Amino acid sequence: MEPIAAPGGSRPARRYHIQTFGCQMNEYDSARIAEVLARAGYEPAGSAESAGLIIINTCAVREKPEQKVLSMLGRYREQRESKGTRLAVAGCVAQQRKAELLKRVPYLDLVFGPDMIARLPEMLERIDEGERVCQTTFADRHSYQFPAADPESVRGQVSALVTVMKGCNNVCSFCVVPRTRGREQSRPVDQVLAEVRGMVEAGVREVTLIGQNVNSYAGGVSFAELLRRVCAVDGLWRVRFTTSHPTDLSDELIEVFGELPSLTPQFHLPVQSGSDRILERMRRGYTAADYLRRVARLRQVRPGIALTTDIIAGFPGETEDDFELTFQLCEQVRYENIYSFVYSPRPGTAAMLHEEEWGAVPYEEKVRRLEHLQARAREVSLEYARALVGRRVEVLVEGPSKTDASRLFGRTPESRTVNYEGTSPAGSLVEVEITSATPNAVFGVERARLR
Repeated sequence: MEPIAAPGGSRPARRYHIQTFGCQMNEYDSARIAEVLARAGYEPAGSAESAGLIIINTCAVREKPEQKVLSMLGRYREQRESKGTRLAVAGCVAQQRKAELLKRVPYLDLVFGPDMIARLPEMLERIDEGERVCQTTFADRHSYQFPAADPESVRGQVSALVTVMKGCNNVCSFCVVPRTRGREQSRPVDQVLAEVRGMVEAGVREVTLIGQNVNSYAGGVSFAELLRRVCAVDGLWRVRFTTSHPTDLSDELIEVFGELPSLTPQFHLPVQSGSDRILERMRRGYTAADYLRRVARLRQVRPGIALTTDIIAGFPGETEDDFELTFQLCEQVRYENIYSFVYSPRPGTAAMLHEEEWGAVPYEEKVRRLEHLQARAREVSLEYARALVGRRVEVLVEGPSKTDASRLFGRTPESRTVNYEGTSPAGSLVEVEITSATPNAVFGVERARLR
């Protein structure tokens, strides 16, 4: 394979483009991939078309992202054949499909899993020598080193992600995460704190601690204690985290919401279904009543806490009565936002293996239930947004609005998006009076700079 030539010279162009799908863990991994490539002498390309290396960092939680990856590879085929651009697939689809991807896509050069990011330069050298490479083994749990972020990579950012653990020990019947991310492994507390401090020194004012199941963090302290220590970092104004499993939501973790002012009043707590029968088939380990008790306690400890969740519509065997229980749970909780999807069979999962036995829900019915739920969710989101009109809220300024360059953009502690008229620079904390609202954002005018 001939690598793409650099302008005016024979040295191969070392320009890369990363396309990221999926969760915040993938966003974090893509940032670490970029850092590894920079240390190996690569530079970011202005576009995929000008890149000598294209990496697609993938998500396998649902079927559509996987199909998008194959479609995207097809679009890059001509560039691969005409210019020698190297194509790589990283992330969860890579970890799940392994060498099968190389067989399915004959013009694909590299497949590597999340644990192999540090070895990327070595793999690229092998590709330069004509190999097609697949590296998807999990790193040894006892010797694995979490990739550390270079503080310079976040300079100029107001918010940043910090990985605190990876993997999942739960066996939810619909989920491939244990197969694509491996068993739970926690990052040592001192490494987490060092990364947070470095980011704050680089100007970051808000961090989000991420992992597949942060509630089960065990890096030398409990997750609640980790939050206490992170919130104590001087110069850090806000701390968020995601994602959580209701079964591992400890009383101690709930209580810290009442202790730590800089821990934002926001909690993403996936329920998936409101039917105990379906929850049991999902292997979630709690009942709807268990979940609602945790919600009640969270709201008692932190009044006004903004709750969001995940819902699967049309899980195998889900009846109309089961779906109605889910709908009623959502009505009772009144989530700020619901991230909902139709059930998507994932290879090797128990739900896929039992789908015929439990009873597959017709696709049209899945979509009907999903649209019914989403329509109501939009109404509730709009009710929350309209309740802010006329009020003043605290906003952490992130920069120009993505939808209107004449406005600024930021988020409230509850993570509500605010587009507003103002002058304070990114990284400021301001007070904004809300003047109008939509289901996805609120609009207003800056009234005071707080710091």
